[in-house]
Amino acid sequence: MPPRTRGGYTSDAPRRRPTGSERRRRVHLKEVDPVPDPDPVEHPQHDRDETEEVFEGAPGGPIDRSILRSFHKHVAAKIWLGEDRAPLKLVNHGAKLQLWELDMERSRIYETVHRSGLAPLTSCSHRVASRPMLSAFCERWQPETTTFHMPFGEMTITLDDVASILHIPVTGSMISFPQPLRVDDANALLVELLGTTNVEASRETEQCRSPSVRLLWLRDHFSTITDASSDDDIMFATRAFLLHLVGCTLFADKSATSVAVVYLELFRDLSMVGSYAWGAACLAYLYRQLTTATRFEVRQLGGYLTLLQAWIYEHFPEMFSSPDMSYTESRPRALRWRPHVIPDSLQSVLERLDRLQISEVCWEPYVDHRAEHPLPDIAWYSGCLKCGQVVEPYHPERVLRQFGYIQTIPPRPFTPPRPDRSILLEQYWERWTDHVLTDQSRGRRCHYSSSGESVPEYMAWYDRISHRIVQPPQLRSGFTTDARSSLPSHAASTSDTRAARALTLLRLVISGGREQSVDVFWGALNEAHGILAGSDETSASHSTPSPAPASHSTPSPATLPFFSPATFVYPPAASDDPPPLIVPPPPASVAPPAASGPPPPLIVPPPPASVAPPAPALDSTASTTVYVRAKRKKKT
Repeated sequence: MPPRTRGGYTSDAPRRRPTGSERRRRVHLKEVDPVPDPDPVEHPQHDRDETEEVFEGAPGGPIDRSILRSFHKHVAAKIWLGEDRAPLKLVNHGAKLQLWELDMERSRIYETVHRSGLAPLTSCSHRVASRPMLSAFCERWQPETTTFHMPFGEMTITLDDVASILHIPVTGSMISFPQPLRVDDANALLVELLGTTNVEASRETEQCRSPSVRLLWLRDHFSTITDASSDDDIMFATRAFLLHLVGCTLFADKSATSVAVVYLELFRDLSMVGSYAWGAACLAYLYRQLTTATRFEVRQLGGYLTLLQAWIYEHFPEMFSSPDMSYTESRPRALRWRPHVIPDSLQSVLERLDRLQISEVCWEPYVDHRAEHPLPDIAWYSGCLKCGQVVEPYHPERVLRQFGYIQTIPPRPFTPPRPDRSILLEQYWERWTDHVLTDQSRGRRCHYSSSGESVPEYMAWYDRISHRIVQPPQLRSGFTTDARSSLPSHAASTSDTRAARALTLLRLVISGGREQSVDVFWGALNEAHGILAGSDETSASHSTPSPAPASHSTPSPATLPFFSPATFVYPPAASDDPPPLIVPPPPASVAPPAASGPPPPLIVPPPPASVAPPAPALDSTASTTVYVRAKRKKKT
C-alpha cells in the first residue's frame, strides 16, 4: 500500500480541495481550541528575530526602515516623489443625528440610551469637518506605530483623549462578535431584534448589496415610535436608535449611507449595553480607518471624525481651533470648539505642519478638565484594542509627553495577533491592570507643564526612523518656477486677470505663515503693486536688481521661500537720516529755471465770476474739433 501523507491522502492519489463544510468545521475547531502560542498573553511585545530583513532608507526618510516597514506604500512616500493626492472625502454624519432626536415623547428610549453610556454622542458630534486639515494629519499617520509622526516626535489619540472628548466609557467588555454576517443571517437578525418582516429585511439588504441597512431606512421605520406605543415597539425602536447612533458616530463606514447589521448583536440585551468599552472600540476603528487612508489610492476617510477633529483642536489650538466661550467643563470637550472649515488648501496645511514647532503644541490640554474627569488608569494600558474583526496596537509609551512625562526612546512596536484569536485578546483585555506601564517605564515627569521634553538622544533616533517632513522643499508654495508660471501673465490686459494674479501671489505669501521676514512681505507687495498697475516696469526692474548698499544685509535665497533672487527687489537700506527727496525731471519742452536764483512766484488772479476761465492753448485744428464736438453734444 502506498504510504499515506499528511492529511490522509496517499502519495499517488491526487489532492482535492476541501469542501465548504470542511472549511467551516476547521474554523469552528480553531475558535474552540486555538493553537496556543508560547505564552502570548504574558508577552505581547515580543521581539522580532535579530536576523530580520533590514530595509534601505527611503527618499526624504526614514533612513532606517526597520520600524516603518511599509513606508514604500505610504502616501507620504508618493508625495515626496512628486505625486499629489486631493483632499480626502470625509464620511461625517453629524447633521443626520439631528434628524432623529429624542424629545419628551420618547423619554423611555432616552432612559435606555442614557444608561448605555452613549448619550453624549447625540449632542457632541460636529456637523462639519475640515477636509484639508484632516487629510494633512492623515498623511502623517503611520500604521506600524499607530501614531502621527510630527516634525518633533510622535503623537496619537489616547484613551484619555477619548474619555475627555466624548465622555463615553473606555473600560468594560471588549466588543467582539463572530465572523462577518452573511446576508441571510443579517435578515434573520433584523426580524428577531427589530421586529421587521422577512420580506422587508430581504428588500433592504438587497438594496444595500451587503448585510447592512440604510440609516434612512432606520429613521423612516422607527423614528415615529413614542412612549404611547407598545413595549415591544419601544424596545425595537431603542435598538434601532442605538444602531443608527453608532452607525453615524463610532463606526461610520465608507458607504456614507448605511450601517452593518452585525452591530445589532450588541443591543440584544439592552441592560448590558453600558458594560461595553465603547471608547476603546471607537479608537480601534478610527486607527484602522486612518491606516487604510494612508494608501495613495484611497480617496475616502471613515471613522468618528469628530474625535479626530476635536483632538486636533485640543492639541493645536493656535493653528486650527475656534473656541466656544460658553463651554463649561462638565460637558464633553468636543463641545468646547466651534467646528469650521479652514480656508487653507491641503498643501498650505502640509507646509504649516512641516514648520510646526514643539512650543506650538498643547501637550496636556485637559488640566482644567481633571476635576470633572480625572485621568483614567486604563490610558496607560499597553496592548491591543479590538472592535469586532479590527485589532490595532495601542502604544502609550511612544507618546509620554501627552501624559506630562519626558519622552524616551520607545521599544519596538509589536505586531497584533490575528482577530480570530478572540479568546486570547479578551483575556488580555480583562486583565488590563496587569499590563499598564509601570512607574519605571513612564520615567520622569517634565520640568514644566506642557513643555514636551524628551531625552537628548531621542531626536537623533527619531530623525533616523521617521519621515518628519511630508512636503518636499522643491514643491512648496511659490518656490518653483512651475508654481509661478501657472499664474496669469503680466501682459494680460484685463483688470480681472491682473487682480487674480496679484491675489494668487499674495495668497502664496500669506500661506507661508508669520515666520517669514519682512523682506518677503515687502517684495510680495511690491510685485503685486506692479501687477495691479498693469505695467511691466516693476517686473522689468525685478529682473536686474540693483546691488544693495554695504550697510544693507542681503537676505540669502534660502531665507526667501517664495521669491527667487531674479524676481526679488530688496528694500532700501535702513538709516537714521531722512530719506532723500526725489523730484521728477521736468518735461523736455519746458526749459529748466536759471541757476542764479529761485524764480519769482507766479501770481494768477482769479477770473471774474461772470467770465469763464480761458481754455487751454490749442492749435486751430484742435480748437475746431473741440468746438464742433461741444456744439453737437449741446444739440443732443
